[in-house]
Amino acid sequence: MNVIIMGPPGAGKGTQSKRLEEKYDIKQLSTGEMLRAEIESKSALGREVESIMDRGELVPDELIIALIESRMSHSDCKNGVIFDGFPRTVAQAEALDEMLESHGRTLDAVIALSVDEAKLVDRLHTRIAETQAAGGAVRSDDNEDTLRRRLEEYHDKTAPISRYYADRNMLQTVDGMQPIAAVESAIAAILDRARAA
Repeated sequence: MNVIIMGPPGAGKGTQSKRLEEKYDIKQLSTGEMLRAEIESKSALGREVESIMDRGELVPDELIIALIESRMSHSDCKNGVIFDGFPRTVAQAEALDEMLESHGRTLDAVIALSVDEAKLVDRLHTRIAETQAAGGAVRSDDNEDTLRRRLEEYHDKTAPISRYYADRNMLQTVDGMQPIAAVESAIAAILDRARAA
């Protein structure tokens, strides 16, 4: 089973992905983590990625796809994957379709977590207050301005991807403001239907 989970920063994608990994024995693939791991491995691909990133450039789609294709060949991905942070553009979505098809795999579900962005900002302020009250250090990027910029960037980049999957009748939306267990149940219902189809 191969699944995309979309949603703005703070929507709970990571939390839900971890739960899906356990429930369905599928592997979460985070492109950011994969890029860092490839660089650390000192592979040819890792060296190429590091060189690109050192120049301050974005890693090209074809390299991201090659990285995902390589990672999906590992034994822990045999039952499927959860794509986290990918695809980010329609070109990446199209490349993903081609790559999956070339390996006889399919994309089984595309799930968008919808959230109330004003409440995401409230959650951020609560988290900062709790961290400070506990004597912890607040991350430098953990502030309202950064969150609002990330939300804006998310909408700019993902609106076309949402349309891409909606046009293929694949996009399903789950209310990400529900309690964690309720969100998990809603996602599981979608995946169970996909698996039974």
